[in-house]
Amino acid sequence: MLPAQQGYDRAITVFSPDGRLYQVEYAIETVRRGSVAVGIKFKDGVVIAGEERTRKLQITESAQKLFKIDDHIGVAAAGYIPDARSQVDNARFFSQSNQLIYDEVVDIATVAKHLADQCQQFTQYAGVRPFGVALILGGLNKDGPHVYLTDPSGTYIEYDAIAIGAGSDRVTSFLEKSYKPDLVRDDAAALAVASVKVASDSKNVVEQMRIAIIDKGGYREIDTEEIAKYAEQADATYSNSD
Repeated sequence: MLPAQQGYDRAITVFSPDGRLYQVEYAIETVRRGSVAVGIKFKDGVVIAGEERTRKLQITESAQKLFKIDDHIGVAAAGYIPDARSQVDNARFFSQSNQLIYDEVVDIATVAKHLADQCQQFTQYAGVRPFGVALILGGLNKDGPHVYLTDPSGTYIEYDAIAIGAGSDRVTSFLEKSYKPDLVRDDAAALAVASVKVASDSKNVVEQMRIAIIDKGGYREIDTEEIAKYAEQADATYSNSD
């Protein structure tokens, strides 16, 4: 440990002499070590996807990294997944409360800001730790599809396409070269499959992949057969990509 760091990582409320909050940086490192997740906006909706590394005898019928917030909002997580479940429960309650109070569905940006505000609070009070998870929130508002990223520092930013987790830098570079604003649903799903494969070193990555689509039909997770179909399309389209 560097001398300047000694002691400054023991409390969330203390800045180091070079202006860093080490506990927040440790939480962000937890996200970087999680399996990859991506969110991609297409013309009429959003695709979210993630790799779920499972054990041989594990039952994998339900996704562990993808969550439904409301009919029009889904979440993909990377990092410490129990923290993701806590934030998802919070977001679901917030979304339902908005519906009851205002008689209208909540905007995705409003949910993203609410979760980011909670993350930020957990960077400034003693006796708590930062959330060790980043979330990709994707969905459909009245004005079209949106994708937001929240991270342990309390930042929330909108993207056309974004990746989090292990290998996310490589995936982001791939998305910067491959993403097009006029993507349709099938092309976006194929791009999501290709993106996860860029970051994964697993031979069974297609079997370990989970994908959800949020469009005018609402939130739905697609089955393994449909993922395999998109994998074939991805191989045909992006086989020459780095």
